[in-house]
Amino acid sequence: MNGKIRALRWWMIGLVMLGAVLNYLTRSTLGVAAPTVLADLHIGPKEYSWITGAFQLGVMLQPLCGYVLDSIGLKLGFALFATAWSLITMAHGLAGNWQALLGLRGALGVAEGCAHPAGMKAVSTWFPARERGLAGGVYNIGASMGSVLAPPLVAWSILVWNWRAAFVVAGALGLAWVVLWLFAYQSPDRHKALSDAERDLIAAGQEAHLEAAGARPSMLGLLGRRNFWGIALPRFLADPTWGTLSFWIPLYLTTVRHFDLKQIALFAWLPFVAADIGCLFGPAVVLFLQRRGVSLINARRGAFTLGAVLMTGMMFVGRVESPYAAIALLCLGGFAHQTLSVTVITMSSDLFRRNEVATVAGMAGFFANLGVLAFSLLIGGLVATVGYDPFFVALGVLDLAGAALLWTLVRDPAIRSNDPPAAKPVTVPVP
Repeated sequence: MNGKIRALRWWMIGLVMLGAVLNYLTRSTLGVAAPTVLADLHIGPKEYSWITGAFQLGVMLQPLCGYVLDSIGLKLGFALFATAWSLITMAHGLAGNWQALLGLRGALGVAEGCAHPAGMKAVSTWFPARERGLAGGVYNIGASMGSVLAPPLVAWSILVWNWRAAFVVAGALGLAWVVLWLFAYQSPDRHKALSDAERDLIAAGQEAHLEAAGARPSMLGLLGRRNFWGIALPRFLADPTWGTLSFWIPLYLTTVRHFDLKQIALFAWLPFVAADIGCLFGPAVVLFLQRRGVSLINARRGAFTLGAVLMTGMMFVGRVESPYAAIALLCLGGFAHQTLSVTVITMSSDLFRRNEVATVAGMAGFFANLGVLAFSLLIGGLVATVGYDPFFVALGVLDLAGAALLWTLVRDPAIRSNDPPAAKPVTVPVP
């Protein structure tokens, strides 16, 4: 094949997914190590909420990350951000008090905010419209898989060395990925291993009304579009679930369910395995609906709504007596969250032009992480007096409101531009 690689686009999204694995592994390291770190540095729940809040404040600069990626390109931009987050993660091992951790978490959030903008830019660049949902689900598996790997890796590092070594190990893995990324990634127009047939398939599947024509609009201009708010507000309501699973569940299992470190290593990763399945289930639901004549945008809204209904199971996490039943409900929450989350995240590539996608994904990520920040601060300030149960109930109903907003605010640009909507039956090509 003259050096051409079959189904190269799937290898590229796999490379992005691996980057997301390391991104979420490094950000999840503190959550898993929290019981040990807090005891060693004499940090209370309130200070811990400030530390996690600092990360959310940093990651809320996703619009800046998206703008940088749209400006200097995905390859260089993602490499720079990944190098930064890896070094900052390793520096966590030097922290001696909660103030140092707060500063490091804020810096880490800024660097790691590139994950979703980079993933969506890769999806919009490498995939035709009919495959974007599945491709988005594949790279979002990285978020769940990084969180799956964190509990056993961190627990092992603590048991063999100490909690400081856990951050060094996670950061070193990130630096190794940067080398691989710089060696293997190129855009479709420059990749020598991309066949002409696959290049034509990618080009033919791009919607004409979303081509990168003209100057990229300002962030203020994007804020004036109802479709932006149609994906930003549901993300604001949805992402507190992921923040809770990542930062608070190990503490919940330790303080309320009385798990020790070995039990955390055995069970805390299970909700993220379920989330991995949700990453593929959401796109599968979209394809199922499209094959039955539902337009692409309505199919995505339907998948989000199904995930929101499944999320109601989170209301009962604090009310079941068995800790294993609680783990099962947390797994349902992880599955449901990624079912709806990957759906709404992918919609930025359905609703906005190619040269807007990373910026829009970053701006929507700002609101998603604002939701995580507010929710985390509420947990830190109130959990000592009201417990975790009210927060699980809230997580069970917030996505229903998000589904209502998605149906109310989003307008299909294909219909508005007189292009035929993507409602025809589709098939999933075999990679």
